[in-house]
Amino acid sequence: MLLVDDHAVVRAGYRVLLGNAPEIEIVAEADSGETACREFVHAAPDVVVMDLSLPGMGGLEAIRRIVARDGGARVLVFSMHEDPVFVEQALAAGARGYVTKSSAPEALVEAIKTIAAGGIHVDPDIAQRLAFQKSRGRGTPMAALSTREFEIFCMLAEGLNVGEIARRLSLSYKTVANYATQIKSKLEVGTITELARLAIRHGIVKA
Repeated sequence: MLLVDDHAVVRAGYRVLLGNAPEIEIVAEADSGETACREFVHAAPDVVVMDLSLPGMGGLEAIRRIVARDGGARVLVFSMHEDPVFVEQALAAGARGYVTKSSAPEALVEAIKTIAAGGIHVDPDIAQRLAFQKSRGRGTPMAALSTREFEIFCMLAEGLNVGEIARRLSLSYKTVANYATQIKSKLEVGTITELARLAIRHGIVKA
C-alpha cells in the first residue's frame, strides 16, 4: 500500500500499527498530493491510504488524478474530518472508502483489507449520519458543490487567494476566479469573509 500523510510522525505511527498486520505491506510513502501521484505510478500499490489535508494540490485532487490515471485504483481516505460532506466529496472524487482518525486502530486495518478485496468501506458512524441527513432531506449547503468546487471552497476558506489556488491545482487564474464566483453564488454569500465564516460554522475549517 501507499501511505499518504504530510506528518512524518503520523506516518511512523501508521507503520507501527500496520506492522502488526502481516498481510499489509507499505511499499511507498508520500507527504503531498503531488508526491502521492508520482509514487502511485512508481510503486503500483494495491491500496492508497490518503489524508485529505495535504500541502500542494490536496487530497481530493490527488484522488481525482490517481483514479483518472487508473480507474481501478483503490483509495481509502483516512482523515480527521468527520463531517459527512467530506465523505460525499471523497467518494465523488473516486475513493472507495473513508475512515476517520478518531476510529479504533483495528478499523483502519479492516478498512484496508476490505478495499484491497475490492469492497467499499465507510466509517459506520459517518455513514449513519449521512443516511440520516439524506432521509430528512437535510445537509450542509456545501453538499450542492461539485468536488472541484468543494476543494476550491476549502482553500478559499483557509485563506488562499485565487492565484495560489490556481498554482496548486494547475489551473488558470481565470478558471479559479470563475469557480470562486460560482461557489459564492451557490452558497449565497457575497464575500470570501462570509464564505470563511460559513466554513467555520460547519466545521469545515477551524477558526
